[in-house]
Amino acid sequence: MRDVPEIFGSLVFNDDVMSARLPREIYKSLHKTIEEGKALDITVANAVAAAMKDWAIEKGATHYTHWFQPLTGITAEKHDSFLTPQPDGRVIMEFSGKELIKGEPDASSFPSGGLRETFEARGYTAWDPTSYAFIKDDSLCIPTIFCSFGGEVLDKKTPLLRSMEAINAKAVRLLKLMGDDQVTRVNTTVGPEQEYFLVDKETYKKRRDLVITGRTLFGAKPPKGQELDDHYFGVIKPRVMAFMQELNVELWKLGVYAKTEHNEAAPAQHELAPVFATANIAADHNQLTMEIMKKVADKHGLACLLHEKPFAGVNGSGKHNNWSLSTNYGKNLFKPGKKPQDNKTFLVCLCAVLEAVDISQDLLRITSASAGNDHRLGAAEAPPAIISVFLGDELTEILDAIEKGEHGENKKAETVVTGVDVLPDFKKDTTDRNRTSPLAFTGNKFEFRMLGSSFSIADINTVINTAVADVFDRLADRLEAADNIEEELDKWMSQTVTAHKRIIFNGNNYTQDWVNEAHRRGLYELKTTADAVPHFVNEKNVELFTKHKIFTKSEIASRCEIMLDSYCKVLHIEALTMLEMAKKEIMPAVLSYTNEVAQSVKLKQDIGIIAEGDASLKLCTRLTDLYNKLYRRTDALEATIAGMDSANDSLEASSYCRDKLVPAMNKLRSVADELETIVAEKYWPYPNYSELLFNV
Repeated sequence: MRDVPEIFGSLVFNDDVMSARLPREIYKSLHKTIEEGKALDITVANAVAAAMKDWAIEKGATHYTHWFQPLTGITAEKHDSFLTPQPDGRVIMEFSGKELIKGEPDASSFPSGGLRETFEARGYTAWDPTSYAFIKDDSLCIPTIFCSFGGEVLDKKTPLLRSMEAINAKAVRLLKLMGDDQVTRVNTTVGPEQEYFLVDKETYKKRRDLVITGRTLFGAKPPKGQELDDHYFGVIKPRVMAFMQELNVELWKLGVYAKTEHNEAAPAQHELAPVFATANIAADHNQLTMEIMKKVADKHGLACLLHEKPFAGVNGSGKHNNWSLSTNYGKNLFKPGKKPQDNKTFLVCLCAVLEAVDISQDLLRITSASAGNDHRLGAAEAPPAIISVFLGDELTEILDAIEKGEHGENKKAETVVTGVDVLPDFKKDTTDRNRTSPLAFTGNKFEFRMLGSSFSIADINTVINTAVADVFDRLADRLEAADNIEEELDKWMSQTVTAHKRIIFNGNNYTQDWVNEAHRRGLYELKTTADAVPHFVNEKNVELFTKHKIFTKSEIASRCEIMLDSYCKVLHIEALTMLEMAKKEIMPAVLSYTNEVAQSVKLKQDIGIIAEGDASLKLCTRLTDLYNKLYRRTDALEATIAGMDSANDSLEASSYCRDKLVPAMNKLRSVADELETIVAEKYWPYPNYSELLFNV
C-alpha cells in the first residue's frame, strides 16, 4: 500500500487541489464565499466547475451528481454525464457553473411530511461550497442542500448549516462581551464514533428478517454471548482485519479521518472512530463511512449491520457524538485548564450547556428516536431514555461552589502507583468516565451516547447547536444591559446552576433508583419514539427553531409527521416479515419435527414399551402446546396488523403501534424463540445466533 499521506484525500477536490488548479483571484473569491458567506459570482462558479471537471476526468470520472441528504436518513444522488453532443456528431466533456451550483431532482418522491403534494414535483439542490467535492464510483459527487420549489427545507444538511451559523454568531457576540478580542468565528467540531456488526454474508442471506429489516425478529439466546467480556478490545480476527484495512484505505482516499478501530463488547461487533472535524464535514463523512462500510464488507463476503439492535440479548450499536466548540485561533471552549474554577469562559460555556440540555431534553431525545433505537435504549451498554449530564465530582463541586457564590477548590490529580520499577507511575484524571450517561463531559467535549448506529448526526448537532446558541443569545442580552459584566456573569452562573442542576447526574443511569429520582426531579422519560416525537411541535420548541431561523413552523410539523410515519412503516414491515416467517418457515418446521417425535411415540406404543412420563411423549405434548400457542399468536398479530388501518392520523397510528403492534410482535417472538431451543437443529429453518455471531 502507498503511504497514507499520499493516498489521503486523493479523491477529494480539496483546498490543496483548488489552490493548484484555480486562478489566484478565483481561488481567493471562492474562499470569501466559504469563510465569509459572500455571494458566489457565476464567473467564479464557471471557473471552479471547469477545474473540477478536468480534475475529475483525470481521476476517471465520467459523471457528476449532486450528493444530498434527504429526510430518509441516507444519502441521495442522480448522475449526469459530462458528455455534450456537438453538431458534427462528436461529443465533448463539459460542466458549467450553473450545473455546479444548482440541480433539479424530483422532490415528490422524497419524504416531505405534507409540505408537498405528490403532483408538486420540482425540487432544487444547491452546492454547499463548505464541503469538498469528491469522487465515488467514477462520479464527481458535489455536496449540496435540498429544498422544494417553494423553498421549504427537505434535507438534514441545511438545518445543520443554519445551526452552525447561529451558534457562531451568538458565541462570537458573547465572547467579545467577555473581553475576547481575538475571536472572529466559533466552529462546532464533532467526532462521531461508529459501531457496527459484521456477519458472514451467506449466513446473513438465509435470514429473511435480517435482509428485509436489518434485525433478527426471532432468535433464542445462544449458549455464549458476551458474558465473558472476551470480545471487547480483543484480538481482531484476520477476516475482519482485512475488511478494516481496506475500509481505512477507501475512507482515507475520500478524506475521511478514520483513526481508531477495535472490537466492541458484543460478539461480531466493532467500532470505528474518526478525528474531529467541523460538524457539516463530520456529518458528510459519517454518511460516507456507513455507505463504504457496507460496500467493503460485501467484497469480503461479509454483511455490515448498522441496525441499532440486530440481536436481542447482546449489546446494540450506537453512535457516540462527541461535540465541542473551538475559536478561529484554536481555543477549545470546553477545555477546563489546570484550574477550571478560574477559567470563566469554560464555566460560562459549561453552564450554558446545562441550561440548554435541561430546557431541550425532549428535543435531544427526539434526535435519537426510531423504532430500531427503541430496542436499544436502556439495554446493555446504552443509556436510558432519560436525558441527564455527567460532569464528574470535580466539576460538580465547582458548580456547587458557584451556586453558593464561592470559589471552588482545584482538585489535585492523584498519582497511580504501578508498583513495578520498570513501569512509570502516572497522573490519573480528576474524574472517571460514565458509560451509562446519555450526555457525558469527557475532558474537553460532550459525548452524546443515545444516537443509534444508523442515524445521521445532523439532527443531534442541529439541536444542541441551536439550544446552546439560544442560551448564549439571552446571556449576551443580559450582559449588554449590565453595569458590571463580571458581576453579572457570576450572578448568572449561580442562578443557572440553581435552576438547572437537576439535569446533572453522576451515578449509574441503569438503576431503578435513578428512574425514580429522575421522576422526582421532573425530568422527561420518553421511552419510545411514539412518546418522544410529538414533543417536536411543542410551543417552546417551535419558538426556539423559528427564532434562530433553523426551521419554519410548517417545517417542524412536517418533520414530526415524517418521523412518526417512518416509525409506523418500519414496525409494519417488521410485523409483516414476522408473519411471513412464522407461517412459511417456523410453523412448517415445528410441525415436521413434531410429526417425527409423534411417530417415535406411536412406535413405542405399538410395541408396548412406552411408560408413564416417557420423555418423547412429554416432548410431543410440549411441542404441540407451543405450536398451538404459536398459531394463536400468529393470528393475533395478523389481526393487530389489520387494525392499523383504523388509525386516523400518524399520531394515532404511532400510539397504536406502541400499545398494540409491538406487544403482539413480542408475544409471537417469545413462543417462537422457546420453540427454537427444543426443535432439532436440522428442522429449524434459518441460522441461529451462534452461527451468526461466531461464524466470521
